[in-house]
Amino acid sequence: MSARHIPVGLSTASVYPEPVGTAFELAGELGYDGVEVMVWADPVSQDMDALLDLSDRHGVPVLAVHAPCLLISQRVWSPDPVIRLRRAVTAAQVLDAPTVVVHPPFRWQRRYAERFTELVAELDETSDVAIAVENMFPVRLRGTELSAFKPSVDPTDVGHAHYTLDLSHTAAAQMDPLAMAQRMGNGLVHVHLADGSGAARDEHLVPGRGIQPCATFCEQLAASDFAGQVVLEVNTRRARGPGERAAELAEALLFARLNLGQN
Repeated sequence: MSARHIPVGLSTASVYPEPVGTAFELAGELGYDGVEVMVWADPVSQDMDALLDLSDRHGVPVLAVHAPCLLISQRVWSPDPVIRLRRAVTAAQVLDAPTVVVHPPFRWQRRYAERFTELVAELDETSDVAIAVENMFPVRLRGTELSAFKPSVDPTDVGHAHYTLDLSHTAAAQMDPLAMAQRMGNGLVHVHLADGSGAARDEHLVPGRGIQPCATFCEQLAASDFAGQVVLEVNTRRARGPGERAAELAEALLFARLNLGQN
């Protein structure tokens, strides 16, 4: 058994295209320790009162808030990414979530990119929330890599106080997640546990179904001083009905529990 219990949560993105409420319901039924709320087009994901109600109803705490920084959520809350990130921090405070997940800026967000490092540091220092910058992945075309993010897909190139490590993204970027975790050091506070085949796309496979060293990663995490959360962020869009989706999310949770030493 691990000396510490690392919370294992479910990303609300894992039930897409089902609504946020489905993630809270499944998390409660399957025995997850909490959820990560992906803020996007689903109105409930943007509504703190509705989220608090779901959390209370299903007995499932919110472990993290994912700021709306996907291409499809560029106008959620505001077209200004600074306002969106600040509102995500406020949401985390209201929901009593210890972490906000945020992507590095897109290259075309020039003003945001110029002040991003300072903004993240300011929010880290002035709130009780860890602003965990997530690793991303480039587009690979005919042997050439193109990054949509500035300055790069690897947030350790800049240096932040806190990080999110996504193993589906390391697969798509063909990066070693164990080496990345070492670079992140004690700044690693949040993990998106998923898998990938190494294809040039973000697959978010159930862990154990791809080529990432998910089991070893979990074992090393459990043996370290990691004090954050592990969140299953897997793609269940092809599930043939609610029963198959629940089975995939149960498999993902079992993988995490076993390899974190929580069996």
